[in-house]
Amino acid sequence: MPNSTAPQTFDLLIVGGGVNGAGIARDAAGRGLSVMLVEQDDLAGHTSSASTKLIHGGLRYLEYGEFRLVREALIERERLLGMAPHIIRPLRFVLPQSQSPRPAWLVRLGLFLYDHLGARGKLPGTESVDLSRSPLGSGLKPDPGRAFVYSDCWVDDSRLVVLNAMDAAARGARILTRTRLASARAEGNHWLATLEQDGQERQIRARTLINAAGPWVKDVLHRLGKDNSDRGLRLVKGSHVVLPRLYPGEHAFMLQNPDRRIVFAIPYEDEFTLVGTTDEAWEGPPAKAEISAGEIRYLCDTVNRYFDRRVTSADIAWSYAGIRPLYEDHARNASAVTRDYVLDLEANGNRPPVLSIFGGKITTYRKLAEHAMEQLSGLFPEMGGAWTAGAVLPGGDFPDADFERFLSDLTARYPLMPALLLHRIARAYGTKATAWLGPARVPGDLGRDFGGGLHECEAEYLVREEWARTAEDILLRRSKLGLHVPRETSDLLDAWLAEQGSQCP
Repeated sequence: MPNSTAPQTFDLLIVGGGVNGAGIARDAAGRGLSVMLVEQDDLAGHTSSASTKLIHGGLRYLEYGEFRLVREALIERERLLGMAPHIIRPLRFVLPQSQSPRPAWLVRLGLFLYDHLGARGKLPGTESVDLSRSPLGSGLKPDPGRAFVYSDCWVDDSRLVVLNAMDAAARGARILTRTRLASARAEGNHWLATLEQDGQERQIRARTLINAAGPWVKDVLHRLGKDNSDRGLRLVKGSHVVLPRLYPGEHAFMLQNPDRRIVFAIPYEDEFTLVGTTDEAWEGPPAKAEISAGEIRYLCDTVNRYFDRRVTSADIAWSYAGIRPLYEDHARNASAVTRDYVLDLEANGNRPPVLSIFGGKITTYRKLAEHAMEQLSGLFPEMGGAWTAGAVLPGGDFPDADFERFLSDLTARYPLMPALLLHRIARAYGTKATAWLGPARVPGDLGRDFGGGLHECEAEYLVREEWARTAEDILLRRSKLGLHVPRETSDLLDAWLAEQGSQCP
């Protein structure tokens, strides 16, 4: 990244390449503002890829009186399903009552509110089932009793971030990964920011700085010479385990524990079940998180409380953990901390404006971005109006958001490609799949197979269009193939990336 004698000037410098930063970059670029986004690691490299992978209203937040948040999230759930029908899909959740610490009438009341607080045009409502007679009870311990069944959505969280960044870039935003904000100082009515990338520095100027650094939001404020923000940040670690399939079917379970916390069990990558999450206070500065022995025990105990198949830590195929940067509302326990967001705009005239993001959740990222732009409207009177509601994300532009019809059309276009490969590609890329499938007829036309159906053409596309730089970027975030490929794939892929010179943008 060469130095420039005349720093380039942007309207917005966004620090943080998680879902909030990428969503704001997309919204701002679409309104005609010049935008640079910098991320110190990979897009969605931390919190935004460590979620439970749900687009949901947050049923349990009703218990804490978060009615506004739940309503907003339910409305967004429907919007996002229409905007990205390739990476978001409906999912039915089974809520057994046999071990519930809450009375059935209270749960039913909550589900009634959940069905009616926000728009629900595409998803079916709640029903009650007898699990001893329903196939939904398969895999559970004997005599599972009655359950409620309700709707939410599954999302490929890291791809959601990347698609927002892609759309932002298509609208003129500059996206820089592996780039750290080293410092920034006021220079007149602009920020003069020093960026570090690959051991080199460059400077840019920005009219406003957006601090969307998630767990590092306070660190960024320190680099700006402001360490006394009156906004609180509470870091909470959430961990998940991936186990071999616990039950048949494509439904999920919402499991209630005696401590009143809930754990989800969700079908994952065909062969597995994703189980999470925990809520554990994170002490100390933010860093890469790992699951603890206590969290493993808690999740395995939850599984063993409900399912026929007994599991231990030896059964875990993979685990991941992330730090959630929650707004400090001084709740007694981590599970009760609000998932709402707070936008803190400092624009007092003493220095250029800074907008810091505290809290938030994946489901409400688009609305958060819209609210952020409302906060900045007085600073940028020239910018356009709100536009993202209903505007499809890259690859989601197939007719009537009908994924099955799109997959059928893709299969007809590539009849000699394996069905499983086409299904994965359709889910990950939507209509963008043809950008790298091109004229290929059989898998051999896609170049070298690194394992698990990951071919050279796909890897080249991910480097060229999606900022992938390492095997981890490709195997764990751009795809979920890390669970399916042989061990040597990661080394082969990193060696290939080095040969291609892809580790330098």
